[in-house]
Parts: sequence; C-alpha cells; structure tokens
Amino acid sequence: MPVRQLPEQVVNRIAAGEVVERPASVVKELVENAIDAGASRVDVFTDGGGRRRIGITDDGSGMTHGDLALAVDRHATSKLDDEDLLRIRTLGFRGEALPSIGAVAKLGITTRHASEPHAWSLSVEGGLKSQIMPAALSQGTRVEVSDLFYATPARLKFLKTDRTEAEAIREVVRRLAMARPDIAFTLSGEERAPVTWAAALPGAAGRLTRLGDILGHDFRSCAIEVRSEREGVVVEGFAAAPSLTRANALGQYLFVNGRPVRDKLILGAVRAAYSDYLPRDRHPVVALFVTLAPQEVDANVHPAKTEVRFRNAGLVRALIVHALKDGLAREGRRTAANTDGAALSAFRPSFAPRPTNWDWRSSPAYPVRPSFEGAAATALAEAGQAAFDVGAPTADVRFEAQLSADLLDRPLGAARTQIHETYIVSQTRDGLIVVDQHAAHERIVYEKLKASLAKNGVQRQILLIPEIVELDEATVEKLLARTDELASFGLAIESFGPGAVAVRETPSLLGKTNAAALLRDLAEHMAEWDEALPLERRLMHVAATMACHGSVRAGRRLKPEEMNALLREMEDTPNSGQCNHGRPTYVELKLSDIEKLFGRR
Repeated sequence: MPVRQLPEQVVNRIAAGEVVERPASVVKELVENAIDAGASRVDVFTDGGGRRRIGITDDGSGMTHGDLALAVDRHATSKLDDEDLLRIRTLGFRGEALPSIGAVAKLGITTRHASEPHAWSLSVEGGLKSQIMPAALSQGTRVEVSDLFYATPARLKFLKTDRTEAEAIREVVRRLAMARPDIAFTLSGEERAPVTWAAALPGAAGRLTRLGDILGHDFRSCAIEVRSEREGVVVEGFAAAPSLTRANALGQYLFVNGRPVRDKLILGAVRAAYSDYLPRDRHPVVALFVTLAPQEVDANVHPAKTEVRFRNAGLVRALIVHALKDGLAREGRRTAANTDGAALSAFRPSFAPRPTNWDWRSSPAYPVRPSFEGAAATALAEAGQAAFDVGAPTADVRFEAQLSADLLDRPLGAARTQIHETYIVSQTRDGLIVVDQHAAHERIVYEKLKASLAKNGVQRQILLIPEIVELDEATVEKLLARTDELASFGLAIESFGPGAVAVRETPSLLGKTNAAALLRDLAEHMAEWDEALPLERRLMHVAATMACHGSVRAGRRLKPEEMNALLREMEDTPNSGQCNHGRPTYVELKLSDIEKLFGRR
C-alpha cells in the first residue's frame, strides 16, 4: 500500500482521540483555558453527562478578533512565549484542545477582549470553521460544545451512562477547584443541583477552606498541615489524620505547579509515610501541592497532561514522605480517633427524651406543698414523705486512691479503674479517657524497637533451652530466607531439621513471648513481600509484628500504678494516638459532651 498524506479532518480526529477521551476531557481542557486567561470565576454547565451540551463561561481576558481566528487551528496557542518546552508555566500549551473538540463536535466560541468594541463569535462543526461574526458579551469567553462525538459515532458507543459521565465531570472540576482556591467555580446541569465554591482567601487558611468545601467537614476537622522544602522543591498541603481513611486511594490528590496530576509516585510515598498508622487495607486522604522550577518537571509526557515526569523523582518522593511523617508525628496525639465526634455519637439515651417544654415540677414525684397549716397537717406530710425515704447509699464505691493534682493535669490524666481487663479509664480536668491497653502498649513497644534498632541494635536475651517450633516446610523456608533481617531485631533462628525451627535468642524488650505464634505471624507477613519492597519497610513490618506479641494483652488485670505508668509512657511516646495497625489507642470524652448526654446543658 503506497504512503499517502492524510486529510486534515482525519488528522484532527486522530488528535481528538488522544485529547478528547470523554466529556470530562472537554471540560478539563476548557476550564484550564479559562484559568490561563486569568479568570476569577468559572461557570460550568452540562447536559446529558456532557454528551448533549457543555457550556463554560469565564470572566478572563478574552480574545481579540485575530486571536479567535487562530485559536481553532491546530498547534496555535497563546501559552508559549517561545519554543522552549522546558519552561511551561500554564496549564494548556499544546494548541490541540479547541481544534480537537471542533473536529468531533459542534463548537461555538463567543469572546470579548478589553481592547475590542464588542464581542466576536465563531463556530466549528465537524472541523469546518464559520465566519467570525459580531456578538454580545460583556467580558471574558463563553464556549458551547454540543452533540459531542457526532462526527465519530464509534466513540459514542464507549461512553458510559449520563450519570457516570456527569460524575467524571464533577471530579475534574473538583480537582481544578482544589488547585485554585482563589477562583470561584459553579457546576450545574440537569443531572445535579448547582454547586458553588466561592473564592477563598490566599494562604494555607484559604486552601484548607476550599479543601474542606470539597472533601467535606470530616477532612477539615482532622486535617494536618504539612510542609517540606529542599533544593528549590516545596511540598505543602494537608493530610487527614489516620482516623479518616478510605477503602481506596482515590482520596489522594497531587498538584504540580498548580496542575492536577495522577502519579504513581504519590501513591508509594503516601503509603510509606502512613505505614506506621494504618491497616494494610485502608488509605488516607491527602492533598499535596508540589512547587518547583518548570525545567525540573516535564509536563509534556501525556497528550491530556494528566501525567508529569520529574527530573529528580527521588527528591520529590523523599520530601513527600518527610512532610507527611513530620506532620503526623507533630500531631501524634491529635490523630487518635476521638476528634470526629464518633465516640460521642455512639452513646444513645436509654429513654425517649421528653418535650423541651416539660417542667420537672409538674412531675407526680414532685412533693406537693400542703395548703393547710397545723401540726396534724405537718405530721401527715411527714408520714407520707417517709414512704419515699430510701436512705443513704449502702456503700461508698468511689475510687479510694488519692489523685494528685499533677496527674489530673497530664494530657492522659490519672487512671481511675480498669474495665473488662482490657480498657483503662482515666480522668482529666475536663473529661475522661478510655484507653485500649493492648493497642497503647503495642505502639510503645514498637517505637522502642525502632529507636533501639536505629541506635545500637536490639538487645537480645539467650534462651537457656532453645525453643523448637514445628511449622510446615514452606513456612520454614520463608523464615530461614530472612534470617539476617530477623537477627537485626534480636530474633535468632536456625534450621532444626525438616519442618522445624530452633529459636535461640529473642528480643529482651519482648520479655517472655510465644515464639510459635510470633514465627507464624512473621511468615504470614513475609509471604506478601516482594523484592521491590524496600528493606526499611520490611524491617518495620517485622518490628510491628514483634511489638504486637510483646505487648500487654487484653484480659490482663493491671494494678493502679501499672495503669498510670502506661499512661505516662503513652505521653512520652511519639505517634501514640494509634497502634501500628492503625487502630486508635484511646478515645476522649469532654465533660461538656458528657453533660450534653445527660441533658445538663
């Protein structure tokens, strides 16, 4: 078959296949153009999931007559000052969006520049441009896209339902709104009620306001500000406390120089930073903003500009991990799952509340004041009252230990009692705290193991008689393959024939432990490792498993001095809000909240 030049319309449709994947792609390109035009407000309207109609209106700088004529031609752009593609400072720069949209849909543009006496309009249908005509518009640009993919019917078959496409558009606008809190956005259409995000103040406070409006009140109430900077690269933003998690990683947002991107880099970095706080099947919610010199990042990797490539990806990853870990450690106690009101909402009155206008003095139990006087009347009243005299309490069940004022003033208060041999109840000046003794001690042991390993290695204790643990041969092979890594944590094992392992040394920090159960758990975790998992992450998995087996178990009765000692260690231990499996170690109830439960305020 001979080589031939493709017609321009076919070339434009091929380009449209790369840029315009679905209606959400059209919205993304047009909103980015509005942002680059300096708009302070962007209104988005869709119908039929964007299939029938998309309308974008902004109050940006607009275009002149000459600019409008060139805007719908391929590779015509106002976003590049020269031919240097390494200094991209705008969101759109390829010059393919408008001609690609016009090649597969009916496109109408009305725009007005401040230097023009009136607005101009232009339409493109199936790649064919109309004449530029005078129009009426006070400011900015209005773009109308209708009958999307009418020129390429095959693409219509791959679109999903209107509701699904509308949700994809909503996600695109959400991401752009998070990237630019200084711009007001309105999203409306037949599929949804109008949503407006007002422009926020500059700075971290305004950014958190916009993130809270989009991600919800729960994120705003538990958001932790993070920041890290090195070699001209700045990573900042907000990360949710470990108490707020999701079942997938869709709640993790990355913005590079104001551009929303999806990058595997952030997934690995966030997973590493939260590895000490969350269960393996839960994912945190974060919004991180990376700012660096344009020549240090390649934004031209993907036609839709959803991916970027960093010149120094290792530095960016290290900064993300450092910023998140530093923020989580700084707010270690606030990250406990007691800041979102879940603990308080778990309590429910055991009776139906009375109407708010009910007066307790109208109760039949309220003593009736006698309306007559005299000794007989008094005696009658006293005789009647005696029937209700139940006497004083039969025993004083109050905690007898005298609590010093300094313990009540400590963050976790003074231990009052232990319930179900599992939970410690402590009292503070303004409330009470319930501590899970196993989860709390697990975190303490874990942090001690990490500190000991970083300082001079884990101290070992030699067993007088080696403990022989029988396991299946596959499990034995997994353990023996990691002998050196286990030895770094003070667990010395060796083969003892087929299907058995001899344990000769254990970490002294764990005390007396069940070696068989510990080895089985370690083997189970090792089965999930691969060679790509960094050694540090592997070691932390080992430390977490050992800490679990070396902690105070649920069901063990503690003395008052032991309970207070545990509380004091929690206060001195970083990240004590969660155990290393992500469960909260304590729940706090303020006195004011308790009073609300009993109708005292």
